Amino acid sequence: QLQLAESGGGSVQPGGSLRLSCIASGRVYSSSVIGWFRQAPGKEREFVALIRWSRDSTLYADSVKGRFTISKDTTKNTVYLQMNDLKREDTAVYSCAKGSDYDTNHRSYNVWGQGTQVAVAS
Repeated sequence: QLQLAESGGGSVQPGGSLRLSCIASGRVYSSSVIGWFRQAPGKEREFVALIRWSRDSTLYADSVKGRFTISKDTTKNTVYLQMNDLKREDTAVYSCAKGSDYDTNHRSYNVWGQGTQVAVAS
C-alpha cells in the first residue's frame, strides 16, 4: 500500500527558501498525480501545486506561481516543492497527496502524508 512522507519544513525569514520532499513508499502508478496542499490555522486546506507522475505537466496556485516549483525524481520515488521568496502568508502545514485526476480539489486525492510545518516569520 502506498504511503507518503514529507520532510523539509522549518522556520524561515520572509524572502527565504525551503525545499520540501515527498517520499513515496510503494508503487506509484504512472497515471498518478502528486499534489501539494497546505492548511493554515483556522483556514481551509488549499491547493499549492501538482505534477503528473509520468509526465512533466505541472499546475500551480496563483498565490505561489513564480515562487514555488514542483518537480520529481521517479528513480527516488520523490516529489519536491522548492519554495522561494517565502512570505508570511505561506505559513502552514504542507502535505503531499496522491490522486488519479489532474485536479486541484483535495477531495480527489486518496493517499496523504502526515504533513510538515512551514513557518515564515521575522
